[in-house]
Amino acid sequence: MEMLSEHVSYILQELPPHVTLVAVTKTRSVELLREAYDLGLRDFGENRVQEMAEKQPLLPSDIRWHQIGHLQTNKVKYIAPFVHLIHSVDSLKLLNEIDRQAARNNRIIDVLLQAYIAMEESKFGLDEQELTEILNVYNQGNLKNVHICGLMGMATFTDSDRIVRNEFAALKTTFEQVKNEFFPDRENFAILSMGMSGDYHIAIEEGSTMVRIGTALFGER
Repeated sequence: MEMLSEHVSYILQELPPHVTLVAVTKTRSVELLREAYDLGLRDFGENRVQEMAEKQPLLPSDIRWHQIGHLQTNKVKYIAPFVHLIHSVDSLKLLNEIDRQAARNNRIIDVLLQAYIAMEESKFGLDEQELTEILNVYNQGNLKNVHICGLMGMATFTDSDRIVRNEFAALKTTFEQVKNEFFPDRENFAILSMGMSGDYHIAIEEGSTMVRIGTALFGER
């Protein structure tokens, strides 16, 4: 608990006021999450739907759950009743299913569109054309139960700060272009989720408003 407290305090002191910390809690125990909660953390990020659905009823109801991993359409129904923000929307099919499940639960679910910025084929995400196509469909107003409130991106896994910085800078540029073109009420499109334990300092310098940190908080798995 003492070490976790030190890590939480250190990172929170580092983050500017406009940057939200999402504690990445995948594979971490419910007991550890409760310790993090007792230290004041409220935004928890999970990669796997099943793990999030199992943990959610065991922990305080004011936790804001973030789906940060790749999401399959057939899994949306399990988190639709409670998820706070889905970071990883990478297709129109998925966005449509989130809208459908949100309507079934009488909710409006906030989502981020995941942009492809890395030089790795293993990463998910939308290219510029796919991003534009989804935003055009969204702006037709037929998706009443989803709210696109920003973008998410994952940089290349590399030791090169220059590559990471360039990728984050490119995503920031895309974010501003999307905001200007598709969201006249710009306050409704305000989240840029980029940066993890190894690169969150660079991400913040390049304009991130939300960082996803696991190892730097909880240590190696």
